[in-house]
Amino acid sequence: MTLVNRRPFLQKTEIGADRPFFVIAGPCVIESRDLLARVCEPMLAVCQKLGIPYVFKSSFDKANRSSIGSRRGPGLEEGLRDLEYIKSTFGVPLLTDVHAVDQVQSVAQVVDILQIPAFLSRQTDLVVACARTNAWVNVKKGQFLAPADCVPIVEKIRSSGSERYLITERGATFGYNNLVFDPRSMEILHRADIPVIMDATHSTQLPGGGAESGGNREYVPLMARTAVAAGIEGLFMEVHPDPDKAWSDASNQYPLARAPELIERLFALDQMIKQSGGLLANY
Repeated sequence: MTLVNRRPFLQKTEIGADRPFFVIAGPCVIESRDLLARVCEPMLAVCQKLGIPYVFKSSFDKANRSSIGSRRGPGLEEGLRDLEYIKSTFGVPLLTDVHAVDQVQSVAQVVDILQIPAFLSRQTDLVVACARTNAWVNVKKGQFLAPADCVPIVEKIRSSGSERYLITERGATFGYNNLVFDPRSMEILHRADIPVIMDATHSTQLPGGGAESGGNREYVPLMARTAVAAGIEGLFMEVHPDPDKAWSDASNQYPLARAPELIERLFALDQMIKQSGGLLANY
């Protein structure tokens, strides 16, 4: 097992090597300010209990939806106000998606990590614009990309003068309406010294297939355990108090009531793996 080099991260912490994973979690899309606070409080509490960094996540716009009638969120201005409220109330760093170059500067004034959605992961202008803000950039690996294809994406970020980049694994297209998570992806990215985030919820998605995407949230713990065993730097989860009623990704968001316990179990596994230098390092 290859572990990436340590590097400074948010809030005077470090990621990489033997450092604990950090958590990115929140509801898929902003439905209300109350929902954001309801999710943030317990997720922040469990991360503080374990002494690991927590980043709150939610999207002001879900621009890539299966149906024209799907709810997309409150939009840029209202969404950023809601996110800023969470940041000032709970003191947490923020992550949200950007879909176009003209959104980047406004979003970077509020959030700490700019996320590039999977379907836009090769959009050079968007990647470069995000990198030039000096914010962290989290690129969702496109379902159509091999792990090694992320190296040129990172080179685009580095060519813009930034070393603040993350790549998020979320599965690869396997036939129609199905994704498969290949754990070898973690090792391939680590060998290129790229910090890896595992999206434990989107990797259970069944994309397309009708008016809305499906999913198998019961596999979220399995996906997360597998990735933690590979030595990830961060864990990404979309969580919701009542996933079946969520505006987006209802089939694969993880129940808020069960999320803290899952984080605790994964943290224990993460410690065992990293403190041993990677259990499979000399296999």
